[in-house]
Amino acid sequence: MSEHPSSLSQQSCEACRWDAPHASESEMASWQKQLPEWQIVERDGIMQLERSYRFRNFKQALAFTNSVGEIAEEAGHHPALLTEWGKVTVTWWSHEMKGLHKNDFILAARTDEVAS
Repeated sequence: MSEHPSSLSQQSCEACRWDAPHASESEMASWQKQLPEWQIVERDGIMQLERSYRFRNFKQALAFTNSVGEIAEEAGHHPALLTEWGKVTVTWWSHEMKGLHKNDFILAARTDEVAS
């Protein structure tokens, strides 16, 4: 089943528990096709989804950080946000289950929408 690129951001996040199933390799590959700018990185044995965004100045970067914070609060799911002059790095992962869940990909897609 092929999904339109915007459809991932339209999906609902599920309640995520520590014992929720991690995203499978095939699921991650499928969802990542819709998020070509995002990279899967591993830190301390935990898979994470990460992307950096560029801005003209700190004020724009901070405004973007605050917008991402709003979608995070709305979803009850929070990324790591590194705000620098002209750049914001966003890292999503499911803290409770120490890995990647579909919610992380949904929120990465929503983050891209905030940036555009």
